[in-house]
Amino acid sequence: MITMILGEVANFAAYAFAPAVLVTPLGALSIIFSAVLAHFILKENLHMFGVVGCILCVVGSVGIVLHAPKERKIDSMKEIWHLATQPGFIVYSCVAVACVLFLIFRVVERSGHRLMLVYIAICSLMGSLTVISVKAVAIALKLSFGGSNQFIYVQTWFFIVVVTICCLVQLNYLNKALDSFNTAVVSPVYYVMFTILTIVANMIMYKDWASQTATQIATQLCGFVTIVAGTFLLHKTRDMGNPPPPPPDQMCLQEAGECAPRSMTSSS
Repeated sequence: MITMILGEVANFAAYAFAPAVLVTPLGALSIIFSAVLAHFILKENLHMFGVVGCILCVVGSVGIVLHAPKERKIDSMKEIWHLATQPGFIVYSCVAVACVLFLIFRVVERSGHRLMLVYIAICSLMGSLTVISVKAVAIALKLSFGGSNQFIYVQTWFFIVVVTICCLVQLNYLNKALDSFNTAVVSPVYYVMFTILTIVANMIMYKDWASQTATQIATQLCGFVTIVAGTFLLHKTRDMGNPPPPPPDQMCLQEAGECAPRSMTSSS
């Protein structure tokens, strides 16, 4: 739990120093470390497809890092607020919130238990707004530590409230998705949809790709697609090579150290 908290703090700090189009896709690296550590610590078999998936994630991440846009220099919270109140981002925010409210109040009760994309769409839409707000708060903290207090502005506290609300909604419906559907399917689909919407929201608000060439943008997109392929491959083949679970009609006799059919134990 401590390492998870430290990791999230580091991820939060990264948004203050790098564009979201770089930080968000690199979240796939955690999948690689999880797979490798599970192989050595939990003795889970990392088969050939798992190795290929890890390599794809690394290659895609390197491509994104090498061609990532430069971070936009921001000197105050008022500048962030000016970007957030541009017509394009206001339209995106209103559409995202309207879609989330429609899904929560009209679709979840009727189709949420059958359609995985309902929960994931809610999480991804709210997640894109979360990242935008987290980046604003992270920049405010960086500027405040640098001697320019940004917490005197009401806009800073507005972004903090948005982060809190979006995180609560996002966690609630992500847990519902994980409870209702297979984790091996939910995780990669959520990662893809969340990352795409985050990149779109970041492009609309911060316009990080405005100074990049078409070749650089295409290379980043190829790197993202490569990461997606590696993520799906890791999740879809994660149980290959592992011993199958014991049949449900058997139970282990701890005293004898062997397994026997339940009917035999009950009759004896």
